[in-house]
Amino acid sequence: MIRNATVEDAGAIGAIYNPYVLGSTITFEEEEVPVEAMRARIAEVTETYPWLVYEDRGEVGGYAYAARWRHRAAYRHSVETTVYLAPLFQRQGIGRRLYVELIEKLRALGIHRVMGGIALPNAGSVALHERLGFKKVAHFGEVGRKFDRWIDVAYWQLDL
Repeated sequence: MIRNATVEDAGAIGAIYNPYVLGSTITFEEEEVPVEAMRARIAEVTETYPWLVYEDRGEVGGYAYAARWRHRAAYRHSVETTVYLAPLFQRQGIGRRLYVELIEKLRALGIHRVMGGIALPNAGSVALHERLGFKKVAHFGEVGRKFDRWIDVAYWQLDL
């Protein structure tokens, strides 16, 4: 089932996210996010935007959320979205289901643009965004550095 995340999900969300932090370039964070910090992130995001989790038999297998695109007031109708899945829940359509529900909630909030930033290469994330109608709008070369290598980041945009 897909439901709204709560701060009580912070441990499960961190367990999904932190392996990406430590072992991939998908996120540019370089240190594990402690449970208390994840609780604070969830609380901050859910004051304004949706944060959803996919739960199967009591186990959180993935999550998706929206956050501010930029902090200036004029950007308030645009958000950036994120989706992460635990390895056992990948390639089952769960990321798509989370994103579809998230997008519907954003549409109901009156959001005008949804941005998806992707550290490249990441064929799975590119395919997910494009299947949902996102269009590539920007490509920044070597803007991140992790694991002693430069990483490109591109952005896809969905018009609601």
